[in-house]
Amino acid sequence: MQTNTLFSFRSPLGLQHDIQRISFKPQSKSKGPGVSIVAGLHGNEYDGVYICDLLIHHLRELWQSRPEAFTGSIHIYPAVNPQAIECGERVDPYSAIDLNRQFDSESRDSIPARIAGALLEDIGRHSDFAFDIHASNLHLSELPQIRIIHGQEKTLLPLALHCNMDVVWIHPLGPVYESTLGFNLNRLQIPTLVIETGIGLRIHPDFCQQALDGLLNFLHTTGALNLPSPPTVKTPQTLRPRDVALVQAERPGLFVAGIKLGDPIRKGDRIGELRDPALGICESVIAPESGRVFTLREHPLTRLGAPLARIARKSE
Repeated sequence: MQTNTLFSFRSPLGLQHDIQRISFKPQSKSKGPGVSIVAGLHGNEYDGVYICDLLIHHLRELWQSRPEAFTGSIHIYPAVNPQAIECGERVDPYSAIDLNRQFDSESRDSIPARIAGALLEDIGRHSDFAFDIHASNLHLSELPQIRIIHGQEKTLLPLALHCNMDVVWIHPLGPVYESTLGFNLNRLQIPTLVIETGIGLRIHPDFCQQALDGLLNFLHTTGALNLPSPPTVKTPQTLRPRDVALVQAERPGLFVAGIKLGDPIRKGDRIGELRDPALGICESVIAPESGRVFTLREHPLTRLGAPLARIARKSE
């Protein structure tokens, strides 16, 4: 195991921060691929940091017991936005810049932009495949899923099937994605899978273990590891835009869920209730389609149009 510092800086308060890469490389002259796993681009997304910690711990034990299992190079970037992570903030706490919107920038005049440049260069130099691990925002909880931008599914979907996710969601390209790490690594012809799971400012041990098993299976399948007993993985449901039913709030108020994330649901079933204490209104929120709830609102306060749930439509 090797630890390398790819970027160092001091915060405006004078605190030293180091962006580190932890690498496991084969002892022999094996020609296996290089795989990079990145977490912590957003400082309020702790599931990815925890998944990286689990992976590092597992690989360290494997290195001590079976070093010959390493047939490729594995590079882990567990906390690439340390200032934001320490504050539990999505964006840089001093500049309010979103690190994951800096990867198409030619300007390197801010700390987040310089981190993005160093990270993109380092991953590009070491990687045949990559993962960018995220949690959801502070409002919605997500089943473990991989999100693929439409047009990239020919390359990425076969890889995503090995990763033990509940859902692989192929969605349209929006301008917001063009500045992200995942989009720009794929543009550099490094197949990169974006994992999203859980909710911000929380750790979900079951989801994290599921993702760890998926990463280990991927590393085995692609030849970076040679495991005697790779984890058993599930087959995800592949979704396109027509396969996703979005349930939105029809009024401001308080949303109280009546189901759990991952529950199956039938058209007409009750998802929960939307209450307006000021007007004394209580309305049931009804499922518009049958399927499985793969996104569910946890933050109770809503506005008109706020997302309450996403349903993966049941295949006919």
